[in-house]
Amino acid sequence: MEPSSVLLPAFGAPTRPTSAMLLSSRMSTASLPGSPGSTLMQRLSCLVLSILLRQHKLLLIAPIIYISGMLLYMSTMTLDLPRVRKPDPPGSRYRSPEVFANLWPAMRASNNTGIKAVWQFPKEGEGWVPCLDRHSSNSTDLPPSNGFVMIEANGGLNQQRSSICNAVAVAALLNATLVVPEFHFNSVWQDRSTFGEIYDEQHFINALQRDVRVVSRLPDDLMDSVGNLSNIFNFRIKALSPPSFYLDKVLPKLLETGVIRIAPFANRLAYDHIPLPLQRLRCFTNYEALRFAKPISDIGQLLVQRMVERSSGNGGKYVAVHLRFEEDMVAFSCCIYDGGEEEKLEMDAAREKGWKGKFNRKGRIISPGGNRMDGKCPLTPLEVGMMLRGMGFKNSTPIFLAAGKIYKEERTMLPLKQMFPSLQTKETLLTDEELAPFKMHSSRLAALDYTVCLHSEAFVTTQGGNFPHFLIGHRRFLNKGYAKTIRPDKRKLVQLLDRPSISWESFSKHLQAMQRHNDVKGHEMRKSSASIYTYPAPDCMCLENPPPPPKPRVKHSGSTANESATLVGM
Repeated sequence: MEPSSVLLPAFGAPTRPTSAMLLSSRMSTASLPGSPGSTLMQRLSCLVLSILLRQHKLLLIAPIIYISGMLLYMSTMTLDLPRVRKPDPPGSRYRSPEVFANLWPAMRASNNTGIKAVWQFPKEGEGWVPCLDRHSSNSTDLPPSNGFVMIEANGGLNQQRSSICNAVAVAALLNATLVVPEFHFNSVWQDRSTFGEIYDEQHFINALQRDVRVVSRLPDDLMDSVGNLSNIFNFRIKALSPPSFYLDKVLPKLLETGVIRIAPFANRLAYDHIPLPLQRLRCFTNYEALRFAKPISDIGQLLVQRMVERSSGNGGKYVAVHLRFEEDMVAFSCCIYDGGEEEKLEMDAAREKGWKGKFNRKGRIISPGGNRMDGKCPLTPLEVGMMLRGMGFKNSTPIFLAAGKIYKEERTMLPLKQMFPSLQTKETLLTDEELAPFKMHSSRLAALDYTVCLHSEAFVTTQGGNFPHFLIGHRRFLNKGYAKTIRPDKRKLVQLLDRPSISWESFSKHLQAMQRHNDVKGHEMRKSSASIYTYPAPDCMCLENPPPPPKPRVKHSGSTANESATLVGM
C-alpha cells in the first residue's frame, strides 16, 4: 500500500498539496529502508534536507552558520606576510652616535674661529647698566616694626635664593623685621647647610639696613612667649600671590600676634604689579646683599683664577657648560638613549626609588619619542660637544663643566673629551684637600659652579631649572644687559641629530645660525609673568646712553601777537 500523498486538514474539505509537501513525501518514500536504488549517502542527504525543509527557521540562520565557520577556519591559518614597520617620526630616536661617526673626520679637520668671535653684541654705548635706586630720601631711619616674619626656604641653592629675595621684599612691604631664613632639608639635595654656611650672614644684614630690619633669630623674650616654633601661626600661601594678599590677609595677623611664619616660601610673590622700589629691592638683595660665605667665595675665586690661567691662549676667556645628565635627570625625563635593556632596568629602578610609583600610575602615558621631539630630553655630553663644534668652537677652547655625577660617566664623557681635550671640572682644578670641605654638600658645590659660570665668556645651558635662570639674569646684570649665554633650540637640534648622513657643512651652518640667534637675543626685556631674576631690565637696569628727552614745543611770537590783537579787536 502506497503512503498517501495528500494530507487532510483537521477541519473542512481536502486541500491541494504544495510542492514542498510533495517533495517531502517523495524523499520520505525514497529514504525508507529497502527502497530500490537508495544508498546510505543518499538516505543521509535526504534526511538532512528533509529536516531543513520542515524547520523553515533554520534556513534563516544557515548563512550565518556558514560564514562563522569560514571565519573560524581562516583564523586558524597562519599567513607569512611581510610586516611593514611604520617609520619613526624625525627626531624621536637617539641617533647622535651615528651622526658623530659620520661627522668626526670633517669635524676634526675643520678650521673653526674659536671663542674670540663668539659675541657681536652689545655694541659700544648700546648696553644697559644697573639701576637700583629705591629710596625717596636720604634718611636711614626705618619706621617701627610691625612684627617678625619667619620663612622656610625650600629646594636647591637657587630656589632658596629666590625665596630669600622674595622674603626681603615681603618684609619691606609689611614693614616687618625679617628673621634670617631657615633652609628646609631636601631629600633630593641632601644638604643640611644653614644660611650662614652658604652666604655671608653679617654682610646680608648690613647691606639691607636701609631697607628692612634683619635679625639672626627671634628675640629670647618673644621665643619664650611662644614656647615652640610650632605654636607660631603658619601661612600657606599660593604661588605668585600679589602684594594685596599680604596686606589684606597677612598683615592683620602679624599685627595681632607679633610674629608669623610662612612655609614653604618658594615663588610666593608675584612678578607683576609690584611697586618699582620693591622690584629693585629684590634685585639689590640678589646681586648685592647675597654674597657667598668666605670659604665658598675663596675657593670659587681660586677656580676662576685657574680657569683663566688655563685659557691664556684665548686671552683668559673660557666657556662654562651646565650639563644636566645625572642619573635622576635622565630617569625623570623618561627618555631613551643607547643603553639598551640595562639602561631600561636602571632607569625604572631610579624612578621607583625617587618618585615612588609616580610614573606607573594608571592612565599615565609616557612617550619617550614625543619627549625627545619636544626638546625635553637632557643633552648627552656627546650632543653638547657636537653642538659647540658646529657653532664654531675649536678643539682647543677651554671648557669648564658644571655638573653633578654624570650618568655612565666613563663611557658618556669620552667623546666630549675627544672633541675638547682642554675640558676642566672642579675635581680637575682643585686638590683633594681643597675640595674636601665641600663634598657631601650639594648646595656648596653648586655655589662653586655658579661662581665659575658667572665669570665665563660664554655660558651654555642644556636644560631648564633655577640654576641657569638665575645665572642668566646675573650675567645680564654684569654684562650691560646681555646674557652671553647659549640656549640651544633643542627641538631643532634633535632634528639635526636624527640625520646620520648630514654633511658637516650643513650641520655647522644650522648650528651657527642658532648661535647668531642667541647673540641677537642676548638682551631681552622682562615680559608679563617672567621672572625678574632672569630678566632684570627694565625694572633694575637703565639704558647706558638714554635718548635725550623730546624738546618742548614753543609757540612762535608772531602767532601770539596776532592772537592778542584779535582779542583786543573783539
